[in-house]
Amino acid sequence: MEKWGKSATVTYKRWRSPNHCTEGNNVEPKGESSSADKDICSINFNPGCRKSSFSSNTTEETFTLDAALDAIGFGWFQWKMLLLTGFSWVADAMEMMILSILGPQLHCEWRLPSYQVAFITSVVFIGMAFSSSLWGNWSDKYGRKKVLTICMCWTLYYSLLSAFAPGYGWLLVLRGLVGFGIGGAPQSVTLYSELLPSKARGISVTLISAFWSLGCVFEVLLALWIMPALGWRWLLILSAAPLAIFICFCFCLPESPRFDLLNGNRAKAMATLQYMAQENGKALPRGTMVCNIHNKHGRLRDLFTPQYYKTTLLLWFLWFSYAFIYYGIILLTTEMFQAGDSCGATQEAKVEPSCSLECKLLTSVDYKAFLWTTLAEFPGLIVILGAVDCLGRKKTMALSFFMFFLSILTLYACIGRVALTLFIFIARAFISGGFQVVFVYTPEVFPTETRALAMGFSSAFSKLGALITPFVAQVLLRQSVYLTLAVYCGCSLLAGIVSLLLPIETIGRALQESKQEGI
Repeated sequence: MEKWGKSATVTYKRWRSPNHCTEGNNVEPKGESSSADKDICSINFNPGCRKSSFSSNTTEETFTLDAALDAIGFGWFQWKMLLLTGFSWVADAMEMMILSILGPQLHCEWRLPSYQVAFITSVVFIGMAFSSSLWGNWSDKYGRKKVLTICMCWTLYYSLLSAFAPGYGWLLVLRGLVGFGIGGAPQSVTLYSELLPSKARGISVTLISAFWSLGCVFEVLLALWIMPALGWRWLLILSAAPLAIFICFCFCLPESPRFDLLNGNRAKAMATLQYMAQENGKALPRGTMVCNIHNKHGRLRDLFTPQYYKTTLLLWFLWFSYAFIYYGIILLTTEMFQAGDSCGATQEAKVEPSCSLECKLLTSVDYKAFLWTTLAEFPGLIVILGAVDCLGRKKTMALSFFMFFLSILTLYACIGRVALTLFIFIARAFISGGFQVVFVYTPEVFPTETRALAMGFSSAFSKLGALITPFVAQVLLRQSVYLTLAVYCGCSLLAGIVSLLLPIETIGRALQESKQEGI
C-alpha cells in the first residue's frame, strides 16, 4: 500500500477554451447556491450555459478530479473508508450466511417441506432483486451516503423484527423486507470506489471482500456458539450487531466528490477533496479543477447506448452467474455435509420423495466443516488480489469460473467427507474471490452519471440468480445430485467464456465522469 500513498506526478494542461467550466482550488463561500453553480458550470449539456469570463488568450493551469485523487494517493483517509464501508459488507454477509443455517433448523422445528425451506432463502433475494435498481437510482439522484445510510437502517429494523416472527408466513414477510434493505448494500462499493486513486482501485475494492469473508466466518462461529443453547431467534438478533455499528459511525462517511461535482455542488466537492488531502498529509494540485457538470441523472436507456449495451448485457449475466453459483455452493455445502459424502447425498436423493419431512439438525461437526469451507474465501481473496492487476479484470473472472468448474467436476466421483470438504474449499475460494472482481469492474466501466444505476441493476440480476439457486441446491438435489452438479458446472463454464467476451478491459483506466468521455 505504500506506493499508493505517494503523491502522483500530475501533468498539468494548458486550457484555452472559453467555453469550459473550471473550479478553483479554493472553496466557494457557503452562501453560494447550488443552482447558480449548475447554471454557470453546465457544459455541452445545457445550451444556456454561461461562458467563463476569461478570454480565449488566457492560459491557466488546470487539473481533473482523477488527477486530484491521484495526488492525494492512498493513505489514512482511504483506510478509514475501507473500515467503515467494510462494516456494511460484514452485515450483508452475516444476513446472507444465516440463510443456510436457518433452513435445517426451521425444517425440523416447524416441520417444513423442502420447497418451503428453499422459499425462506428465496424471499430474501426477491426483496433484494426488487430493490437493488431502486437503491441505485436513488443513489444517483440523492447521493451515495444518504441512500446507504437509509438502507442499512431499514435492514436493521426488519432484521430485529424477524427474530420475533410467530410463524412461517410472518417470517417470509419480514425476511423479504430485510432483503429489500440489503439490496442497497452494493452502493457502499460505489461510494468507496469514487474515493480512490486509479492505481489503487482494483486491489482496494477487492479488499472489501475480506470484510464479506469475515462476516461469513463470524456468522458460522456465532451459530456454533448460539444455536445449541439459545436457538435461531437469538442468532438473528446478534447477527444484526454489525448493522448497528455501521449506523453509529455512518456520519463519518463523506459524500462522493464525483457525485457532488456532477450535480453542481462544487464547494462541497472541493471541501471533501481538501479534507482527504489533509488526512493523507498531501496537497491538491495547483491551478483550477476542470468541471464536467450537468443536471441529467442516469436512466435505464443510458445502459443500452451503442457504447454500453453489449457490456451491460454480458455483465448482467455474469452477476447472475456469480450469485447463482456462490450462494448455491453455500447451500450445497450444508446439504452434502448432512449426507456425509457425495455418495450419501446421492442415496438421500432417492429417498427424499417418500420422506420430505425427514429432519436432520446441523451438528457441531457440520458447523466446523462449514467453517473450514468458509475460511476458503481468504486464500481465494489472496489469489484474486494477485491476479486482478496482473491478468486484468476479464481474465481473472474467467479464471475463477473455470477453476470452480474443475473443482465441482470431482464431486461426480464417490468421494469421502475429507475430499468433499477439500474440493468444496477450492471451489468456494475461487468463486468468492472472482465475485469481488465484478464489483471492481462494474463501477470502472460505467460513468459517474450511471454508475450507481448500473450497480443497482447488476445487483438485481445477481439476486435473481440467488433467488433461483435454493430450488436447485435444496430441492433439485433431492431428486438428482448429478443433475444439480451439472447445472452449476454448465453455468460456470458458460460464464467463464462470457467473461472473456467483455468488450472493455478496465485495468489502469480512470473513472469516467460522463458517457461522452468514452466516445
